Amino acid sequence: MPRFSIIVPSHGVTGRLSQALDSVLGQSFGDLQLIPVCDAPDAPAAEVAAGYAERDSRVTPVHSPPSAGLSGARNAGIRAATGTYLLFLDGDDLLLPGALAALDARLSETGGVDVLYAEHERAPWWEGEPTNPAAPLLAGAPKDAFAPVERPALTGVPLPAWSAAYRRAFLTEHELLFPEGHFTDLGWGGLVTVAAQRIAVLRQTVVRHRLRRQGSRLNLPGPHQHTLLDQVERVLTRAAERSLPAERTGPLFDQLFTVVLRTASRPERLSSGYRAFFRRAARLYRTHRPAGHRVPGGSLGVQHRLLAAGAYTAFRALRGANRAAGGAVERLPRPRMLRTRLRYARDLRRPLDPNLAVYCAYWGRGYACNPAAIHAKARELAPHLRSVFLVEAGQEHAVPEGVEYAVIGSRRSWEVLARATYLVNNANFAEGVVKRPGSVHLQTQHGTPLKTMGVDQSTYPVVAAQSGSFTKLLGRVDRWDFNLSSNRHSTQMWERAFPGSYEHLEYGYPRNDVYYTATAADVARIRRELGVPEGATAVLYAPTHRDHHTGFEPGLDLEAFCAAAGEDVVVLLRAHYFYDRGRSRGSDRIIDVTAHRSSEDVCLAADALVTDYSSIMFDYANLDRPIVVYADDWDVYRETRGVYFDLMAEPPGLVARTPQELAAVFRDGSYAGTDARALRAAFRKRFCQFDDGRAAERVVRRVLLGEPPEAVPPVIPLAERIPAPAAATLVRS
Repeated sequence: MPRFSIIVPSHGVTGRLSQALDSVLGQSFGDLQLIPVCDAPDAPAAEVAAGYAERDSRVTPVHSPPSAGLSGARNAGIRAATGTYLLFLDGDDLLLPGALAALDARLSETGGVDVLYAEHERAPWWEGEPTNPAAPLLAGAPKDAFAPVERPALTGVPLPAWSAAYRRAFLTEHELLFPEGHFTDLGWGGLVTVAAQRIAVLRQTVVRHRLRRQGSRLNLPGPHQHTLLDQVERVLTRAAERSLPAERTGPLFDQLFTVVLRTASRPERLSSGYRAFFRRAARLYRTHRPAGHRVPGGSLGVQHRLLAAGAYTAFRALRGANRAAGGAVERLPRPRMLRTRLRYARDLRRPLDPNLAVYCAYWGRGYACNPAAIHAKARELAPHLRSVFLVEAGQEHAVPEGVEYAVIGSRRSWEVLARATYLVNNANFAEGVVKRPGSVHLQTQHGTPLKTMGVDQSTYPVVAAQSGSFTKLLGRVDRWDFNLSSNRHSTQMWERAFPGSYEHLEYGYPRNDVYYTATAADVARIRRELGVPEGATAVLYAPTHRDHHTGFEPGLDLEAFCAAAGEDVVVLLRAHYFYDRGRSRGSDRIIDVTAHRSSEDVCLAADALVTDYSSIMFDYANLDRPIVVYADDWDVYRETRGVYFDLMAEPPGLVARTPQELAAVFRDGSYAGTDARALRAAFRKRFCQFDDGRAAERVVRRVLLGEPPEAVPPVIPLAERIPAPAAATLVRS
């Protein structure tokens, strides 16, 4: 039997679940059972938990449906637990280093207590100093174990469930489980307090609670606020059944009604039924008020008296609840010219055009990437929509004939931005764009994240210095309604990097549809257009941008590579789009395709890919063609940019660290050999989950046509997909 069973619900926090699990498994005290609770066996969190279970026998995943809520998830964990003591940890929180060792030592000192309360810290999700809200409550507690009557003000009501260790036999004896519904921590803390006979305190923080950017769900308005009274009634009824003395029920009563009054004083949380909430709270107050109860002093005492009297009108007047809740005023739009700004403000007052969609890719570089693929499919499936592509001045030539466009910053661009119902971008629209009620913003992204993104960049000084304001970034994230993902890894990382209230669409990347719809004739045509010689092996070399470099550095002598790799090898050089300045770097055996509009065309033309850490590898893997990672500076890149997984441990093909190694794998053919195919197969299974040739259709049907999720075409299994054929020069796997 392990000393501790740690139960970790994971609903809605998949992106940070691995950090929570690592914080447990990395403890110096290892006598534990770790129980991640996932929604279902096929849920994203279940994949994460299953990976840990394969690597560590102490991990025991269990499942609880989302409909069972947080209480159901924790109860499922309790039923699976075998440890002497139970701990709870939210899936986006951390168990601090040394926590289990400290808990074990304290439990040994105090000898079999029912509950050991400990301190925790509340860490602001972004900026600010952590606080220790449990410290005042636990201050002055006896050094040894004690009976609750000795310290009646120390109850579990103000403490979250994860701020204590619970003896499992005690919970079993009293049949204690988390009560259903919202505010389950309050109900649990109260029920545990009523049943406990011996408790103790550890004056050390054991959990770092990371506040969510969206705040607590319990603070949101809605009918769930009424369930607070269910929990209060449950606890006070149990206390009455056990005939607790008044010296114990008094503090318990006060703490419970402090929470009730906090909600009653915020009528905006009770969007309906406010009067019913108040009246029921008043009845509970009068029914369960302990004999000889003394109300607190000050304004809180006045609230107690008004609640006891059922004085609804007076209570509302006291709290100023008749005043409308103040809301944040949206920033005024900031087009550059005053006249344009005024026109934009005027257009924002006009009705949305239900048939207008605005697209933009790479900050206006042209008609490209996911927005272009969605635009093309929308012309087929939703011809009633008027679609406008936004481009930078000077990039008008990059828009195909027949596609309506507007130049970014022009009066016309601001007009369509003000009136469009649908806005689609793979980066972000301008700072001054206002998210109007009824409009739909789709963020398509433009790659699978290997390197850190969004707010995760903040701990890497080199890239953080170039990223601008993270606060402004998150303001833009708040405009998103949907965020597109091509694999579960991306879904989890976007959740971490761009915290927001948008919905994930695990539909695949529309730009990658062509990898399954292109024909051999298409491949041959593209190769001719790019100038690839007949019979040549075209190797696409696509290095990524490095934040610690000031300009484009190839990182490889391409002429020397061609000479060493073989006579038939030519290189298609595609520098990062940051370095697209319209200048060619080509030669007889090097074809510079950096300025080519379509990276998808370039990939289709290539027989193999050589890259370092560019996200192009995830897209190219759909073609099931050889990939070689040229990692001459992996350690430097990882330290300066930050990465989400170890590419060297899970590469899409062979890894070369020197120019000589790179040339050798092409010269001897091992770049396309058995070992390379095995690595590529594992990589494709993980990162090509949702790309199947129908991503654009799914997006158009769900977002632009408003079809329900169940009507969207399902993803074709990987084994049934047929990628576009490679050129005849390559022996395909």
